[in-house]
Amino acid sequence: MSALLAIEDLRVTFNTRYGQVTALDGVSLHVNAGETLGVVGESGCGKSITALATMGLIPMPPGRIAGGSIRLEGEELVGAAPARMRGLRGADIAMIFQEPMTSLNPVFTVGAQIAEAIMLHQKVSPDQAFKDAIALLDRVGIPSPDARARDYPHQLSGGMRQRVMIAMAVSCRPKVLIADEPTTALDVTVQAQIFDLLNEIQRDFGAAIILITHDMGAISEMADRVAVMYAGRVIEEAQADDVLDFPQHPYARGLIDCIPALGREDHALREIPGVVPPLHLLGAGCAFADRCEHTNARCKTEKPLLAAHGHHPAACHAVEEGRI
Repeated sequence: MSALLAIEDLRVTFNTRYGQVTALDGVSLHVNAGETLGVVGESGCGKSITALATMGLIPMPPGRIAGGSIRLEGEELVGAAPARMRGLRGADIAMIFQEPMTSLNPVFTVGAQIAEAIMLHQKVSPDQAFKDAIALLDRVGIPSPDARARDYPHQLSGGMRQRVMIAMAVSCRPKVLIADEPTTALDVTVQAQIFDLLNEIQRDFGAAIILITHDMGAISEMADRVAVMYAGRVIEEAQADDVLDFPQHPYARGLIDCIPALGREDHALREIPGVVPPLHLLGAGCAFADRCEHTNARCKTEKPLLAAHGHHPAACHAVEEGRI
């Protein structure tokens, strides 16, 4: 079965004060209808840039898609005309952005903003679009949707604003829904409600979901498959249970070890030492080498490739050589 959305060897560069910097270096991902792909990694790993490139929202300049392919149901999106991308965004592929307060317009009611999204892609009257917006607010679990549709974003709680963003994203029943850190800054109870809502929408609409997160706990709850990203590359990819139970790459192991666990004997809150290196300082070797306890000379000079080693594919010399 061919993938609903297929990203192959995607390269994105940006012109910066340090010269041309590669933000995505050969990223390949795919997602099928009705499937949830989790894309996980720390801030700066390239997750959101992958999403923005898929949506055709990379600012050009300073950004540029330097190579690769993004195909939606076989249609090439790289190089597509702006008018075509505007037609696809919202209708066939939609995105829930990370921070609703920066995505929602503060001077329009939430109902008007959802109605506008509906009218962009469907031939309905303003009155009907507003009625549809109210129905969507009710669908995503917002109480008193008639009244809330006439509220402005600042009058809603963070969880309700995120539900508005979900309602807007699914207003035209897109085939692919990209959720970029959809539960950031929400308490754990509201996070669980948002994940339940996304699961319900997926069951009802049959959409493919790409869940972008740094939280391996969210991955365990939501994802069918997982792609682990680091410094603009996919360094591990497999079924979610395989990655969670048998992580191959030291970075994936570190992310899983960071999950607080009841009953852990040492009671320590573990962390991965160091930070993601600035992209303009990446050398010829593995980008994770300076943070990894398994680094050797080869790791410093040769970039590992994503290939099947051990349980499933990982881009790691130590895994390839059987050192871990």
